[in-house]
Amino acid sequence: MTDEHTLESNINTHSKPSELKITDMRICNLRGLPMDCSIIRLDTNQGISGYGEVRDWASPTYAMMLKNRIIGQNPCNIDLIFRKLKQFGYHARQGGGVSGIEMALFDLAGKAYGVPAYQLLGGKFRDKVLCYCDTDSVPDGQQMGERLKRRMERGFKFLKMDIGIGLLLDVPGALSGPPDMLNTTDVMHPFTGIQITPSGIEFLVEYVRQVRAVIGYQVPLAVDHFGHINLESCIRLGQALDQFTLAWYEDMIPWQFTDQYVRLAQSVNTPICTGEDIYLKEGFRPLLEKRGVSVIHPDLATAGGLMETKKIGDLAQEHGVSMAMHFAGSPISFLANIHCAAATENFYVLENHSVDLSWWDDLVDSGSKPFIKDGYAAVPESPGLGFDAVHEAAFRERMDDRRSGGFFEPSTEWDAELSHDRLWS
Repeated sequence: MTDEHTLESNINTHSKPSELKITDMRICNLRGLPMDCSIIRLDTNQGISGYGEVRDWASPTYAMMLKNRIIGQNPCNIDLIFRKLKQFGYHARQGGGVSGIEMALFDLAGKAYGVPAYQLLGGKFRDKVLCYCDTDSVPDGQQMGERLKRRMERGFKFLKMDIGIGLLLDVPGALSGPPDMLNTTDVMHPFTGIQITPSGIEFLVEYVRQVRAVIGYQVPLAVDHFGHINLESCIRLGQALDQFTLAWYEDMIPWQFTDQYVRLAQSVNTPICTGEDIYLKEGFRPLLEKRGVSVIHPDLATAGGLMETKKIGDLAQEHGVSMAMHFAGSPISFLANIHCAAATENFYVLENHSVDLSWWDDLVDSGSKPFIKDGYAAVPESPGLGFDAVHEAAFRERMDDRRSGGFFEPSTEWDAELSHDRLWS
């Protein structure tokens, strides 16, 4: 077979990309992946469909309100459409609509041109992507170590666990703070008045010591979910845990407080990580320019999609900072992350919350399953995000009956949305 024939066989002869137009946008809401999420489908005048994902626990309205703004557009003009839409996104879950549509545009453009999404980002730096699985905590450090050890036996070469005040709620004298604040997650960390006492820090140090005794030091171990404690408690706890050579301290304080991150980073000897709730590269710039982090951790489904997340990685690289990636959703967003990770030079490791769900891989039809083998995910070479179609039967088993939309049913109620969106006169 000649190279010329191979090239021709990879082109979708039913597609003329210059004349491709978006004709419809539909949604299917899923539940328990383990988080809830919404899958959007963009249809076109040439019979090609592209899929994207509204971030876990976000409202599908963030995407559907944009339908009328993209109908008639050529999905191959990804940057043009993104610049038109990005004003409608914001941090955390509010970035889910813009990001989900951007994913679907990459899926469509890749299918139209017959190339994998990473190629549209400039090519790849790696053929496989290192993955880690978050592991829920248990009260006993020895048992937690054994849970992580089982992850290692499955081939995972990077681990993460939670370590924070959730483990201290029943430990006498471990916490000091207003009683109505100890169980809240609705008040930002500096405003709760919660502090960890010396005995609380001692408990957590012993907990991590027991974990390390089981798993050793060869495999990196990151830690997350410290709780809504103040900066000073974060510093004291971080200094006490520095001895265990942890991969990073994640989201110790809200990402918005750049100066507090700088003080934290200068006070401990473990890498500081944050970013899963930050929208667009502009949101990362203060933390990078002021040296408040050693690892950034964007969630592609919040940050703005594939191209924007790659730009965030490139910006971090200019400041000598690596990029890990947060992810908690369906295989559609997972594959989008794989393409972005492959195309970003300073990429580090990608999260996955679904490794214990035996049915998760089967939500889409793809030739490369399981998606994660021996701790890595292969970078897809098929067009778009890298799957042939969503699996209707598997989708229907996981559909969220609390929300409308069915299995990509018509969404005509969003067709007549009108607004003058220009931000200048």
